[in-house]
Amino acid sequence: MSTPTPDPNAEKPQPTPPPPAPSAPTPMPPAAAPAPPEVVAPVVVTTVPVFPDGKPAVNAYGEPVSPKSRLAAALLAWFLGVFGVHRFYVGKVGTGLLMLFTLGGLGIWVLIDLIMILIGSFRDKEGLVLNNW
Repeated sequence: MSTPTPDPNAEKPQPTPPPPAPSAPTPMPPAAAPAPPEVVAPVVVTTVPVFPDGKPAVNAYGEPVSPKSRLAAALLAWFLGVFGVHRFYVGKVGTGLLMLFTLGGLGIWVLIDLIMILIGSFRDKEGLVLNNW
């Protein structure tokens, strides 16, 4: 008896493909962490000290200012400056007398004082700037 020999030209049976794997649920991206709350700077309410007439008693830098009016000093220097009246007004009696006797330093001292009053650098007897108009 003879055993059949396999035919080399015969087709080989193909293996059957495996069944498709059950689809896994797509993973959800991790939940984003909640954003931290915004930090808001606290609002600081400060009160500015004022003179009885309602004008501020400090300048923008927090330095005290003179209670004397800058407008009054400027008008006094303009009209009566050669007599030193604006100096008497701010309490500088000694230099007011000098201006009175020299007619305002022959007008030069008055001009310098008027310019200093207008630009806001004129000071009273205590050294406080005349800031309020």
